[in-house]
Amino acid sequence: MARFSGGAKSTGAGSITLPLMSIYSAAAISGSLREVGVFNTTATNVDVKLVRLTSVGTAGAAITPAPQVDRSAAASCTMANTHTVAPTLGADLGYRASLGAAIGSGVIWTFGDRGIEMPVAVTQGIGVIIENGTGQVCQIYFVWDE
Repeated sequence: MARFSGGAKSTGAGSITLPLMSIYSAAAISGSLREVGVFNTTATNVDVKLVRLTSVGTAGAAITPAPQVDRSAAASCTMANTHTVAPTLGADLGYRASLGAAIGSGVIWTFGDRGIEMPVAVTQGIGVIIENGTGQVCQIYFVWDE
C-alpha cells in the first residue's frame, strides 16, 4: 500500500456548499484518508468540517500529491483546490473544528488504523467545507493510502 500527501493554501474562502479542498477516488482505485490538517491564514475565526462528496461539481486547480513511502508510485486519487461550483454533499463525517482568530490556528484530524474509506468512483470524495458563517482562506493538507 502506498501513502501520499498533498496540500496547499485554498484559492478561495469556500462556503457551506463549496469545499475549500477535496480529494476524490479514482475509477478503479479507492483511497483511505489517514490525516487532514486545516490552518487559518487570517485573524478571523472560522468553523470547518469534513463531509463526503458524491459528485464533483467544478473543482478548483489540481494539487500535485507526493508519495511518502514508495517514491516511484503515482497517486490515483486526485486532490483539488477550492470548488467554484458546488458538488453534491454526502454524509457529514462528524469531524469539525473552530479555528481561532489567529494566523496559524488549526486542527489536525487523524483517522486510526483504517482511515476513512472513499468508495471506488471518480465522483466519490471527501471535502473540507465551512460549517457555518463566513469562510476564510486556509492552509490544508491530506494524507491518504491507496
